[in-house]
Amino acid sequence: MLISKKMNTALNRQIGNEYGAMLQYVAIASWFSNEGLDELAAHFYRQADEEQTHAMRFVKYLNETGGKVVIPDLPSPRNTFKSARDAVRHALDQERKVTGQINDLVDLAIQESDHITRNTLNWFVDEQLEEVASMDNLLKVIERAGEQNLLYAEDYLARRAPAASASPEA
Repeated sequence: MLISKKMNTALNRQIGNEYGAMLQYVAIASWFSNEGLDELAAHFYRQADEEQTHAMRFVKYLNETGGKVVIPDLPSPRNTFKSARDAVRHALDQERKVTGQINDLVDLAIQESDHITRNTLNWFVDEQLEEVASMDNLLKVIERAGEQNLLYAEDYLARRAPAASASPEA
């Protein structure tokens, strides 16, 4: 095995964190869909897909290093929100939390002189910068539009997003 048991355990925990983030994004997307905000729903369905991809990167990495994948129990996502701002704020807080989790993994890799894992984690560090910046920008757009003008946020996302429908299959 190319990684320590401690690192293996930490990466399994992160797999759960990534799947938990995926479920949270599905819940947010569903909330937006129920509000008739299809572009926001589509955006969060895409975010859910990204989180699943992140989890699978960790799964494949553990398999490549001879580690053992043990997916932990996942907490239930939050399903109700007071407003669009509340939903996006929750997503931003989640991305900041995941950034801290990735940083903790990097710290562990450094402590253990695990250069292979540290190198792999560099991709996630860069990804988290993009994720936090993107969600922070979306929150700013939502706040500028206000709850009564969320169609401006919908238009913003429609202009930026790849062509896709708001359905989970997209």
